[in-house]
Amino acid sequence: MAKEKVRVLIVDDSASVRQILQSILNDDPDIEVMGTASDPFAAARRLQNEIPDVIILDIEMPKMDGMTFLRKIMAQRPIPVIICSSLTEAGSNLMFEAFEAGAVDIVPKPKIDTRQALLECSTRLRESVKSAARARVRPRTERRLIEKKLTADAIIPPPVQGRSRPTTERIVCIGASTGGTEALNDVLEMLPQHCPGIVIVQHMPAGFTAAFAKRLDSVCQIRVKEAEDGEPVLPGCAYIAPGARHMLLQRIGLRYQVAIKDGPPVSRHRPSVDVLFRSAAQHAGANALGVIMTGMGDDGARGLLEMRKLGAATRAQDEESCVVFGMPKEAIACGAVEKIVPLHHIPREIMHWYQAAQLVTTS
Repeated sequence: MAKEKVRVLIVDDSASVRQILQSILNDDPDIEVMGTASDPFAAARRLQNEIPDVIILDIEMPKMDGMTFLRKIMAQRPIPVIICSSLTEAGSNLMFEAFEAGAVDIVPKPKIDTRQALLECSTRLRESVKSAARARVRPRTERRLIEKKLTADAIIPPPVQGRSRPTTERIVCIGASTGGTEALNDVLEMLPQHCPGIVIVQHMPAGFTAAFAKRLDSVCQIRVKEAEDGEPVLPGCAYIAPGARHMLLQRIGLRYQVAIKDGPPVSRHRPSVDVLFRSAAQHAGANALGVIMTGMGDDGARGLLEMRKLGAATRAQDEESCVVFGMPKEAIACGAVEKIVPLHHIPREIMHWYQAAQLVTTS
């Protein structure tokens, strides 16, 4: 039987952008653009007759802005939505609001200044569409239930006072993609200030990660920031890889620091989870915990297996709580995962592992 194509509706007020997006997507044999609309009202009329698998939506449009339309879709008839916008860092807060409202991904509008830029944008857009088609989208009232399930006290009690610090630092490495922005919020918000240092790769384009980190920092007890080349990884802090650049973990004596590197996409992504996990396997070994979360594809599976083979603890988010169960599924299938846990248990797993390691070291 022939594989069914992913059917896409493009909503953008620019005729030239609609034409470029349609051309890029129709060049993929697994994708079909079922139609385009110049504003949300035209899109709503299309939706009365035919429901697409994925909607590509601009933010700034006449008659009704894309954010309002997104909220209406997610409240009335949840459909996977990808935000495709020319907004840069100055508008990154809008992008974060879009994730909160239910968007499954954000992609920059295609750049056509060079052949390489167009190729990378086209690949990113097609992969995002296929990923979104597999996403589990739910009304926002249902999604938000998991946010406040835990408090820091419910995760684990504070550590025993008076114990000496371990001679080697423990570190947590997290990889996520589609659905990861909300999932990371749920995890980091529940961690107490005495948690281990955390390094994170979330698949995200350039220009958005700094605002994403700043937004997380405003709601978390721990410090959250965009990683900078050469800075130390400190307990009680989480470092997010900059969009479009790889992040590696390095060890200097008994301390860790991050290295930010340019380079080609790995596992079709930059930053790549595989790159981070491999560097953690090499430099942290048994002192690391690797966590792979919601996302499409297999980025991170091989790196997580390398971590486990070198003594690291490994965890994967379970299928039920994932927006897309691709990355965890691949990691589980290759034997990289020790334990599968629901999203709201991940903070507890991190703290149990961290404090157990401290007790072993100091006993």
